[in-house]
Amino acid sequence: MANPYPHVYLGDRIVAAEAATVGVASSAVLYGLSVYTVFPVHVAGAARTAFRLDDHYRRLEESCKIIGIDRFAREWDYQRFYAAVVEVVGRNAPVEDVFVRATVHVVESIPGTRVRGCAIQVSIFVYDAVPIVPQDGMRLKSSPWRRIPDNAIPSRAKVNGAYVNSVLAKQDAIDSGYDDCIFLDSNGHVCELSAANIFLVRNGTLITPDVSCDILDGINRRTILTLAAEDGIPVVERAVDLTELYIADEVFVTGTSAGAAPVFEVDGRTVADGQAGPISQALRKRHAAALRTDDLHGWITPLN
Repeated sequence: MANPYPHVYLGDRIVAAEAATVGVASSAVLYGLSVYTVFPVHVAGAARTAFRLDDHYRRLEESCKIIGIDRFAREWDYQRFYAAVVEVVGRNAPVEDVFVRATVHVVESIPGTRVRGCAIQVSIFVYDAVPIVPQDGMRLKSSPWRRIPDNAIPSRAKVNGAYVNSVLAKQDAIDSGYDDCIFLDSNGHVCELSAANIFLVRNGTLITPDVSCDILDGINRRTILTLAAEDGIPVVERAVDLTELYIADEVFVTGTSAGAAPVFEVDGRTVADGQAGPISQALRKRHAAALRTDDLHGWITPLN
């Protein structure tokens, strides 16, 4: 487990981590009515940079819009968000790479099952950049729990309460001796992991479920698609059958907390020769550079 650093941004100021709380009668607690994003911060001496910070702010704003949390856009523009990130990272003074989690909590007390006009509180905290999945080869299990469909709780909105679905599926995988799960939709098509997007390679083509397949439209997913296109790798976004993973040449996953991690086994079947393939390795290297130093795309934001 990675514990939060000692200083947390909450509401409109920095507080001690143990004091960063929301009320037990708030919608955030009663209904899981919060939305969030997580992004990496690279530390190199005195320099600190965030990866695709504007995209993470935009996703937070879009998650609020989808759910109907209308006060965030009115009260928090990008400059206020940026300033809060700079402040909390600066106060914690990390000496190595970290993750930063920003959450919009609906803190109205006992408002019932509604959201518009309800009071919000933003929290931002820093924690160690510990990957949530093995980086040297994962074993995945297709889950008996189906992915929540877009017409129930939209996957493109990072809603805290929806992650009960991920907990059920990942715990089943762990209990069965695997590292993580593969969600399928109601038609049996591949969606994603508990908290990462999935890719496969067949005959030199990079394939991934499209954004209509009940997936999170992940920022790192978009990054991989951009880098692959730049490297001349054919890319296809479409519905994916589970059995395609069984016969793939390569499988890997992406996410802020997952990195770009290879998959060596799916449902007890070894992926190809059980090693990271050339496309996976090349994109993992490009992805790592993009997070830290390769700012050809305007993805790096200095936290001055």
